[in-house]
Amino acid sequence: MKGSRTPIQLKSLNKKRVLQCIQESAPVSRAEIAAKIKISKPTVSLIVDELLQEQWIVEKGIGESTSQGGRRPIQLYFNEKAAYIIGTDIGGTKVKTVICDLNGNMIASSSFSTRQYLESGLLKQVAREIDMMVEKESIDPGKILGMGAGVPGITDTANGVVIEAPSLNWVRYPFIREAGRFFPFPVHVDNDVNVAALGEQWLGNARDKQNVLFIAVGTGIGSGILINNQLYRGATGAAGEMGYMVTDKNDLKNEFKPVFHRYGYLESVAGGKSIVDRMTECIQKEPEHPLHKQALEEELSGEMAFRLAKAGDKIAIHVIEEAIEHLAYGIVNAASLLNPQIVILGGGVLKSSEFILPRLREIVNQYLPSPVELKTSQLGDNAGVLGAVSLFMREHESLVKYN
Repeated sequence: MKGSRTPIQLKSLNKKRVLQCIQESAPVSRAEIAAKIKISKPTVSLIVDELLQEQWIVEKGIGESTSQGGRRPIQLYFNEKAAYIIGTDIGGTKVKTVICDLNGNMIASSSFSTRQYLESGLLKQVAREIDMMVEKESIDPGKILGMGAGVPGITDTANGVVIEAPSLNWVRYPFIREAGRFFPFPVHVDNDVNVAALGEQWLGNARDKQNVLFIAVGTGIGSGILINNQLYRGATGAAGEMGYMVTDKNDLKNEFKPVFHRYGYLESVAGGKSIVDRMTECIQKEPEHPLHKQALEEELSGEMAFRLAKAGDKIAIHVIEEAIEHLAYGIVNAASLLNPQIVILGGGVLKSSEFILPRLREIVNQYLPSPVELKTSQLGDNAGVLGAVSLFMREHESLVKYN
């Protein structure tokens, strides 16, 4: 279809290719760019001059002289401070927002309690936080390209509507329309786990991987799926709801009750809340256990469960082992179907990864037809906000659009 492009479209495409080449290969000379992307030297020079004028790139120093001697070429570098992008991760407990440069370096960060502003307006407060960060860091507001956002619910990304986000009490919430009231720049939104998957692929343990399965294990269990470098959202934006997988059919036959209303089977037996509930219940039945009295008075914590297991407590070990087995079978099912290059595990439960990961690997690689790389999130709590920045860079048409 190359012949069908207009001269303006061709110039725009070449400009993106030159800028991408400088991003990936800096320091690089004009001649090296021409050779790498097979565009004529005069065309490259014209594009480079334009990019320099627009401050997308900078010239620094000089390169090595050629073997024949002569003038050494000027080296070109990508200017990561040419523009800024905002990422916000809206969770049921906390909303975190960052301002990043074009390489994903966080320039500023802020967070606030979700509950505190849920009634008065989360997006209104995000706008206030952004204004404060922009002022504090002396950022030119005109250099902000836009914002990406992750939300904990099923999202219609094409229309910018959050279909359902129970932890925020949102049903068919017109996110992008509301964002237009508070932000003077474009905004893109997606499910928070999809967004975290993008973050890990951009700057984390899934870097350079085209087929990725990111699984977040917290109170619930969800996943983000990248197939051939593209997010797979499914027919109604609900792809990746791993928490609804069934890993023991007999349980369902015995009047199974989910840990929360409308929660799925897997998250009800392997999520953080299920571990806490099960351990509290088991210790309540053991009068000789040191925590028996405490378990009768209050719910024990997930951190306590893993601390006890590491100390050799038999009840804690049994409860956690069962949860790990269910999670492992869920991973086997998903990885058998999707055949990812890597499975990344994130979320609160994986803060105890040194206890969980070895056993997970043992089970997963035992049952999978071909082994898969299994790692924890490299970005941790920043996967959501950095993924939101990556979402914007992928979805928004600009010179720095990433695919």
